[in-house]
Amino acid sequence: MLPPPDQSLEELRAADARRAALTYVSEAFAEAVLDGIDVDAFAEAALCAVFRELVATYGEDQSAALAGTLPERIRGGEFSARLRQ
Repeated sequence: MLPPPDQSLEELRAADARRAALTYVSEAFAEAVLDGIDVDAFAEAALCAVFRELVATYGEDQSAALAGTLPERIRGGEFSARLRQ
């Protein structure tokens, strides 16, 4: 008999949904760049869209709290595409 998984089925489904969502966003980003959209302009527009949705869903205070965690997460390499040494 196998040991119980470390993650619940719900957690695995949520992780799969996040991976799928990231794939959609990455593909949209790549398509925009191929269409000649400036990378910086697209990235800024994407951030604006993200925070608009977060504020609509969670409100300004929770969204601001999330935004406050970003500097540490960025410096920690959480969003870096390449491996850190």
